[in-house]
Amino acid sequence: MLSLKDLTLHYGHSQILNGISMQAAMGEVTCVMGTNGVGKTSLIKAISGTHPRSAGTLSLDGQDLPVLPAHKLAHLGVAYVPQGREIFPLMTVKENLETGFVCLPPDEHFIPDHIYDLFPVLKDMTSRRGGDLSGGQQQQLAIARALITKPKLLLLDEPTEGIQPNIIQQIGNVIRLLRDQGDMAIVLVEQYFEFAYDLADRFVVLRRGSVVLEGAKSEIAKADVLRGVSV
Repeated sequence: MLSLKDLTLHYGHSQILNGISMQAAMGEVTCVMGTNGVGKTSLIKAISGTHPRSAGTLSLDGQDLPVLPAHKLAHLGVAYVPQGREIFPLMTVKENLETGFVCLPPDEHFIPDHIYDLFPVLKDMTSRRGGDLSGGQQQQLAIARALITKPKLLLLDEPTEGIQPNIIQQIGNVIRLLRDQGDMAIVLVEQYFEFAYDLADRFVVLRRGSVVLEGAKSEIAKADVLRGVSV
């Protein structure tokens, strides 16, 4: 589904990503790992179009894409759940979900039942303002909003950050279910090692903006992954 080759990214005169090459396949969770400040969020922003890449190629579903803004990539099936969630605090849960309709044809402007099956708490809070939800509930809302767009590629940036353990478990179960359905590729940026290792089918480990370890979970020893993400 997703293929990157020699992707670089700059913030001003500073080069943050140095020739990143990686792939993310349908029906798999590709986990991007590394210590703080190595470029994980920058990589997700480059893939999502939130911050334009400086060079390199990005292919989606076999098609090489030019540098596109986030809203155009969203229409092509890229959904991004950012670190910090970024739900709309003054809008209701239902209204937050409905913002995903912009990527869909008019006859699909409804909230499917499976969204509430994945996140039952949202059904009970459809009229509550997003800002009144707990951090864990906001994270569930942010993921649900992304799924409304029916993505081919789902990008999750630190979905467990600041979340209580029972919600982390629920989010992990949702990621497994989405992976097993086999109709999307999932790229997960995650610091919580055991959570990430349990879910991942493939690892991409970054250090100083470069890939230092990459491959299928079946090909890489757990100790090597852990060593790659240790300070």
